Amino acid sequence: MIEKILMKVNEAGVVGAGGAGFPTAVKLKAQPEYIVVNGAECEPLLQVDQQLSEVFAENLLRTLDTLVEAMGAKAGIYALKAKYKKAAAILTQEVKKYPRLSIKTLGNYYPMGDEQVLVYETLGRIVPEGGIPLATGVVVINVETLLNVGRALEEDRAVTDKYVTVAGAVKKAATFLVPVGVRFTELLEASGGATVKDPVFINGGPMMGPVEINFDSPVTKLSKGIVVLDQSHSWVEAKSRRIEEMMRIAKTSCCHCMLCTDLCPRYLLGHHLHPDKLMRLATYNATCEKDESATGAFLCCECGLCEIACIMSLQPWKLNKELKQRMNALGIKNPHHETPKEVNPFRDYRPYPIPKLIQRLGLAEYAHQEAPLTDYPKEAKEVRLMLKQHLGAPCQPVVAVEDEVVVGQLVAETPEGALGAHIHASMSGRVKSIDNASIVIGD
Repeated sequence: MIEKILMKVNEAGVVGAGGAGFPTAVKLKAQPEYIVVNGAECEPLLQVDQQLSEVFAENLLRTLDTLVEAMGAKAGIYALKAKYKKAAAILTQEVKKYPRLSIKTLGNYYPMGDEQVLVYETLGRIVPEGGIPLATGVVVINVETLLNVGRALEEDRAVTDKYVTVAGAVKKAATFLVPVGVRFTELLEASGGATVKDPVFINGGPMMGPVEINFDSPVTKLSKGIVVLDQSHSWVEAKSRRIEEMMRIAKTSCCHCMLCTDLCPRYLLGHHLHPDKLMRLATYNATCEKDESATGAFLCCECGLCEIACIMSLQPWKLNKELKQRMNALGIKNPHHETPKEVNPFRDYRPYPIPKLIQRLGLAEYAHQEAPLTDYPKEAKEVRLMLKQHLGAPCQPVVAVEDEVVVGQLVAETPEGALGAHIHASMSGRVKSIDNASIVIGD
């Protein structure tokens, strides 16, 4: 049974829709004790997972039960925030049909959707430093990923569409199902346009998503949402600050108070990550990446909560990202693989509420913005399919310019023996161009 599932999921090009895009067929080869569905929706303002949990509850639970049986797991846990009251109520009713499944409701804190935090909140297990949930006998799968798995199994349906929340400074926030490869500008138009003079967008959630000014960028299988803001917004300016500028400011303003460490989710799980010490090291050592203590940066998930904690608005996560890049360039690997025996004793007293986070980000005017699942009012005229929409190697085109293709047709495949996920046409039309990065299809 599992072989058939793996084949269908692989052929459909399913990847993790809530994070880095790990090919799902590879993840499903595991033999976990538990499968945990991540419906917590870590980032504020994004609403894809709660919408899907409400609308497709039966489909999602049925697919989860299928995976529990096929993968030989003991049970499946569907985890979502308690604030998603309607979705939680529907799931609680539907789950009665499945004795191996249960619903776990979570607090409205950041970063609750982080998979290491989720594993501890649902099962009380601590993922090893630099490790993955499977090390604790757990496979974590995102809601939309699970939905795509179900569609691959039951409908032989490839991943050609993506659910994307459009929020922030737009006339009408919404969550759309759009063809992979449409431009973000089309999503902005579907939301009535921006309500600010010089709009830019955060590609993803406001905490971990990068700032982009090019609305012509295409939606990929990893797109979760866009948060539209004015270019002069304080949070846009903070996210756009260069690492060199941040470290220059840190030399005179970092007071080594440890607040960044006190709120660090990895530190609170017992991992040996101390952002305050890394800031101190980098402040006085231009080649700090060669220092043994710098390797603690490998444990950073770049959630950005350290910046929120800092009274001087410094960005330790940005330093950690830079350190990881420098150490990787030097061939330095993460030496930290310890499994903490217990979490920090103060962890239960330091959760960061989402409402407080939204205030701190300067996004209070959007705190109660609803982005319901809405029919996409446009028909795609052209899509640009990126050849790398996943972890691993870029896909290789299997079509040529001027070829006629139909929705769901394979247009690029994973190189033999490489990690990756196939790409399929998200609209019917003609292949207009192919380059090293993408395939463009138009009508």
